[in-house]
Amino acid sequence: MADINDFVWGPIMLALLVGTGVFLTVRLKFLPWRNLGYAIRMIFRQKKEHEGDISPFQSLMTALSATVGTGNIVGVATAMVLGGPGALVWMWISAAFGLSTKYGESVLAVKYRETNSVGEMAGGPMYAMKNGIKNKYIGRGLAAMFAFFVVVSSFGIGNMTQANSISAALATSFSIPSWLTGGVVAILALSVLLRGIRSIGKVSSVVVPSMAAFYFVVAVIVVVVNFAAVPAGVAEMFRMAFSFDSVAGGIGGGIVASMLTSMRWGVARGVFSNEAGLGSAPIAAAAAQTDHASRQGYVNMTGTFFDTMIVCMLTGLVIASSGALGTVDPETGKLVSGAQLTILAFSSVFGEYAKLIVSVALALFAFSTILGWEYYGEKALEYLVSNRKVIMSYRVLFSLVTFIGATTALEVVWNFSDTMNGLMAIPNLICLLWLNKDIADECFEFQKVVVEREKQGEDVDYPIDSEDLQI
Repeated sequence: MADINDFVWGPIMLALLVGTGVFLTVRLKFLPWRNLGYAIRMIFRQKKEHEGDISPFQSLMTALSATVGTGNIVGVATAMVLGGPGALVWMWISAAFGLSTKYGESVLAVKYRETNSVGEMAGGPMYAMKNGIKNKYIGRGLAAMFAFFVVVSSFGIGNMTQANSISAALATSFSIPSWLTGGVVAILALSVLLRGIRSIGKVSSVVVPSMAAFYFVVAVIVVVVNFAAVPAGVAEMFRMAFSFDSVAGGIGGGIVASMLTSMRWGVARGVFSNEAGLGSAPIAAAAAQTDHASRQGYVNMTGTFFDTMIVCMLTGLVIASSGALGTVDPETGKLVSGAQLTILAFSSVFGEYAKLIVSVALALFAFSTILGWEYYGEKALEYLVSNRKVIMSYRVLFSLVTFIGATTALEVVWNFSDTMNGLMAIPNLICLLWLNKDIADECFEFQKVVVEREKQGEDVDYPIDSEDLQI
């Protein structure tokens, strides 16, 4: 299974993920880049209610709750050890093109969403495939594949691995037994999930900004205290990112990495962190109350910006400026990596409290990921099986499985779910490329009749006068 996983997350898949982002960026005339500031302003703008289940902000926070997770702490540290400091640069580059991918996914999710039997929005790549691809056999086949991969992934990547991260962090810092952690996480998850997307959206809109602000503040403190080492650290990142065979200097003397190695690990961990191209975040976008698919596309694409360009960057700068990168564990003789490296980096300023800071951040990040991924899995299951009793049973089962994840190390299950997570991208990327004209039409129409006016200070609510819809 490990070999299959390496292939799924190997160079070909990563090239397809980034390549799709490059194609869409050019196809959309770089509008996702040019409108990033506008997109960020849209997050906090209150407009009149439109069709949907939750506010645009809650939709973004639900999507972020699933992406801002252990990858931002553990994944960045691992990438910088295996791919060198230059991996952080490639994380940024992949995220830049991932903005367009995330925008396109979210546009299609809102454009082709449906209303289910209880009046809730049902959307995501599976509905875009079913309703957008004219060949029904291909569209429905891709949709079923995607939905199946999401359901399987939700129990692994979105559940057991996260619960295990929480129990491991709390056991290390506070010696809390894993069974107690598992029980508490299961009860908390069940209390939120039983009430559906509105409950998830409300909790995420509080937990995600709070945890992000907490992590942002402590990370900035470390960077400021160690600022003397930042310029050299950044220079080293760019040197190793584009050097064909290089040994790290002052910020990681024990790290050896080529440009291709930096690229592979940077892109892989970047995609794994922000999920641009996997098709998960658009499921949350489809639930948003919005007047136009493109508006929510812009709102949700900022998730990639916040996740990788802010949170991951801060983790990378903390590690680079602390001098911890390249540290060898005296007991194992191997380079310190993962959460331990991040703890070591924070300890350069916070000492023994670093373990507490990283553990709390990991626990909050991981719990929010559990909530976000349950919604993804539920909507995917709803596409496959419309029975409401099955959906409610899924919510209960999903909550209970967190206990198993917290108390058991299941490497085989993790590898399997990791593979399913990667396989989600294949039908999703096909859909994005197949329906690229739909994405472009929505983008250019919205740009002409809404964005240009709103940038001039007008308050525009779509739809507007028909004569303005001529593209």
